[in-house]
Amino acid sequence: MFVFSENVCRFAQILNKAFFRESMGVKALKIKLLAVVMLCSFSGFGSEDSTDKKQEEFNPKEMIMHHVKDAYGFHLWDWNGHSIALPLPILLWVDGEMITFMSSEFHHDSNGEVIVERNGHRFVNFHEKVYQLDSEATALAFNEDNYPINASKPLDISITKNVFMMWVSVLVLLFLFITTARKYKQSPDNVPTGIAGFMEPLILFVRDEIGVPMIGEHKYKRYMPYLLTIFFFIWINNIFGLIPIVNGANLSGNIAFTFTLATFTFIITTFSGNKNYWKHIFWMPGVPVPMKIFLAPIEVIGMLVKPISLMIRLFANITAGHIIILALMSLIFVFKTIAVAPVSVLFALFIAVIEIIVTAIQAYIFTVLSALYFGMATEEEHH
Repeated sequence: MFVFSENVCRFAQILNKAFFRESMGVKALKIKLLAVVMLCSFSGFGSEDSTDKKQEEFNPKEMIMHHVKDAYGFHLWDWNGHSIALPLPILLWVDGEMITFMSSEFHHDSNGEVIVERNGHRFVNFHEKVYQLDSEATALAFNEDNYPINASKPLDISITKNVFMMWVSVLVLLFLFITTARKYKQSPDNVPTGIAGFMEPLILFVRDEIGVPMIGEHKYKRYMPYLLTIFFFIWINNIFGLIPIVNGANLSGNIAFTFTLATFTFIITTFSGNKNYWKHIFWMPGVPVPMKIFLAPIEVIGMLVKPISLMIRLFANITAGHIIILALMSLIFVFKTIAVAPVSVLFALFIAVIEIIVTAIQAYIFTVLSALYFGMATEEEHH
């Protein structure tokens, strides 16, 4: 725990050197920009609920889940009772054919009221899930659990806002690393400048504080491409999740995303395992035979629990921050008084600042644990 805390402090120092080399005037500008971003985010949050024509009772749970989960487009703001949104393509595979149309045909928050017809098929969007109506159905019907009973779900491979932002983050990663490599080639003395000067301390941190200690000095190089990729990939997507204009396109808050990353770590660990690693799992050395039989299933379960813990840890920590901020802002509408606003905004701003730190810390933790698993799988037998 002491080594881990020391590395976290070291990581914070690296970030401080990379980010805050500017003058105090620039720092003050950053604080002002953060305040403006927060106010824009909160004002958009308030306008979305205040323009509800039905004037239904405010439901914090429904609002929070609506903002946290994935969607078929980017809802930017409401204007004169109309939603201003950036639509994304809907791609559905139905009866051996691909059906495509833009998500704007559903309208924002149509909740199954708008029916889109294509090639004799009718589709509705209910809670950001596309359903295909049965042949004789004219509208969605629900059971007591509020689940559609007269519609089916087609194979949905649509470009959602999380998928779109994942592609954006990949382009950002390519730009960062390709530009960094070019800067080094253009520098006669390999002195980092520009983006390379920002990237170098972070890359060296991943190598010297994660790769070498966790995997070993002679084996870490083969795993560095993966460690660098997941570190920056998770970090960049976590940062995107804090930008109000992308309307909560929080990729790390999607359990499918964290499951995929954890699966990659599990696959690499499994194929990297040497004879000593598998011996400690299936036939623990140095213990009596009855204990070996007893420990084998426990070790197998532990081998499977490790990627599951990776998946849940990243998903839960990133999602929790967004839920807390939305819950704090919901207090204004729950108590129906502006007197709560200063407290809600101040606490929400405090949590938002913490989330900025958490974006990097969670990327660091996922990378550290992945490297630790690789080191355990490749560790040589000690006599």
